[in-house]
Amino acid sequence: MAIHIGVDVGGTFTDFAVSIPSENTQLFYKLPSTPSEPDKAILNGLEHLLNNNSIEPRAVLRFAHGTTVGTNALIQRKIGKVAIVTSRGFRDLLEIGRQTRPKVYDMHQDFPAPLVPRWLRFEASERVRADGKVHVPLNEEEIRIIAKAIMSEDIDCVAICFLHSHAFPAHEERAAEILKDLLGERTSVMTSSMVYPEFREYERFSTTVLNAALLTVMSAYLDRLTKEVKRLGLSVEPTISQSGGGLMSVAYSRQYPIRSALSGPAAGVLGAAYRAVTAKEKNIITLDIGGTSADVSLL
Repeated sequence: MAIHIGVDVGGTFTDFAVSIPSENTQLFYKLPSTPSEPDKAILNGLEHLLNNNSIEPRAVLRFAHGTTVGTNALIQRKIGKVAIVTSRGFRDLLEIGRQTRPKVYDMHQDFPAPLVPRWLRFEASERVRADGKVHVPLNEEEIRIIAKAIMSEDIDCVAICFLHSHAFPAHEERAAEILKDLLGERTSVMTSSMVYPEFREYERFSTTVLNAALLTVMSAYLDRLTKEVKRLGLSVEPTISQSGGGLMSVAYSRQYPIRSALSGPAAGVLGAAYRAVTAKEKNIITLDIGGTSADVSLL
């Protein structure tokens, strides 16, 4: 008997849906969330479902998980400590942003403080032009000096964000190689070309920083969840819903936690889209009201 289990962790409730295709049966279960330890409610719910429905853990072929752990960590700023290494002249890009703002000329408008303070944003001498030609070679000695500065700051993750690296990542990759060698395994190092290889510097830099900020939080959470799921006897590893739909492995989610930042709402929208097709409804609006936020989608 093949069994599929889905769980969505929200701010107030943690919801389970169990599908048993061979019996054409669906089971549903809801229990209060445990915000300080989101995985605790998941494990309590799993134990209830397994014990009260005579479900053999080995029969579970899929355990899919939509989560707001990353979203809540960002909102509450309970994140890892991040440093940035960027092209000279781009140290303040995170604060400058773009002029796509509701009130461009409001001098009294306060903006949220950047996730990385200015003293943890380091500039490196290097420049690759838009056509791929090296205008300024990477100064590797500067990278080594930056590594020494980072060592004294107790950094969890370093985000390397160079100009035009989405198309020409060689400088980023070499800088990452040097930093990894000097910082060791305790500090993670990632490049913007690895996380979000798209043009437009602000979008790429900010996405990479968000990913770096969530790395330690999501890794710790997924490690606990995976360990406890195995303890319950499930042989299948959890899969995590992506913000754009679909599922990713725990290993992939550990490396790219930003891709699960809106996984809960995205899973609901995809479910609604599937139901709309079966109901032959071409245009629908979905409304997902949770304890923390309300999400609306137009399909």
